[in-house]
Amino acid sequence: MSNPTTSFFQSLARRGHETLLEDATGTIRFDLTHEQGVDRWFVAIERGHISVSRDGGKADCVFHGSRAIFDRILAGQSQMYPSWLRNEVTTEGDQRLARLFVRLMPAPPEAHHPRDFGRERRRAA
Repeated sequence: MSNPTTSFFQSLARRGHETLLEDATGTIRFDLTHEQGVDRWFVAIERGHISVSRDGGKADCVFHGSRAIFDRILAGQSQMYPSWLRNEVTTEGDQRLARLFVRLMPAPPEAHHPRDFGRERRRAA
């Protein structure tokens, strides 16, 4: 059975290239705990080209947290930055790479793109 975390990493692997990360090069490992143990996801970024695997290993940046928290973030029920502030998610290593990766996280369901928001406000005026 698929969960939001597995679906997210599988879709990330299918992207292949991500324009938002063209200035980034490095590796990120996600250690996500759950009742049965730890899920590890390994993301390699080379100037925007992304590959995803389940292999562990040394990484430039490591995210630690529970899979339940990560699932809530991906479902839009929580957000990454507040989760960092509450220490529900922690990182070690290259913080710049961590902040860049957060750009790939889905926006909350009620979020509006700033341009769309501006158009709606002009129409309402």
